Amino acid sequence: MGPAVRPQGVVTRGTTNPNRLRRVDNWIVRTCGDRLRDAADPLVVDLGYGATPVTAVELRARLAARVRPDVRLVGLEIDPARVAAAAPVADPPRLTFARGGFELTGLRPALVRAFNVLRQYDESEVPAAWATVTDRLAPGGVLVEGTCDELGRLGSWVLLDAAGPRTLTLAAKLTTLTSPAELAERLPKALIHRNVPGERIHDLIRALDDAWQAAAGYAPFGPRHRWVATVTAVKQSGWPIEGRPHHWRRGELTLPWPTVIPTSTR
Repeated sequence: MGPAVRPQGVVTRGTTNPNRLRRVDNWIVRTCGDRLRDAADPLVVDLGYGATPVTAVELRARLAARVRPDVRLVGLEIDPARVAAAAPVADPPRLTFARGGFELTGLRPALVRAFNVLRQYDESEVPAAWATVTDRLAPGGVLVEGTCDELGRLGSWVLLDAAGPRTLTLAAKLTTLTSPAELAERLPKALIHRNVPGERIHDLIRALDDAWQAAAGYAPFGPRHRWVATVTAVKQSGWPIEGRPHHWRRGELTLPWPTVIPTSTR
């Protein structure tokens, strides 16, 4: 652990549930796994894990099982009571908990997951929070910052590195998805207030919703078929969606950040 540093940030509401972050965890395994495999120190930080450490425990277990068994995870919380409450499940050095915020308490992780943390902040505070974290990453490290609903059925996240935001991912549990417009409720803080005419994220959500309605004929074949048809149509219309249909079947789509960047930051 690095030298003592005053935690930066405010205490979050702390709500969490088992498997709430399963979708983003699986995405991290697939997308960031090689970074951790190649890291000299496979250190991961779960920033603002909440009132209970369950999602931090789950992330460490998933990474250990599917990426590398020696991964170390440190859960950081500003509230000392939450750190104390997590102590019974700690398993040093593989899983530990400490008091800390955006400054990462002096750690230099290969990967940081920060979920449902910035949601309660002002949009204007997001760039500084991103920069504070990414400035403290190990070389080649990344930050995954986003939000999701209470059960993890709807979510979105931004992948950032030292150069800034790289991609935006939208994800949904397709068996409960009524319309892609529902994703607007769980956009990252940097975008959630930008779902208005004139903003690219508004154009994207509308394009997805229109394509979903047009793909209603696929509904009898199941929501995955309808979603793949939706994403295919949106990509064919010019949106640079990454991956191929077998990726989209998970209920995800990823785009380069510049395609949705807010107008005030272009």
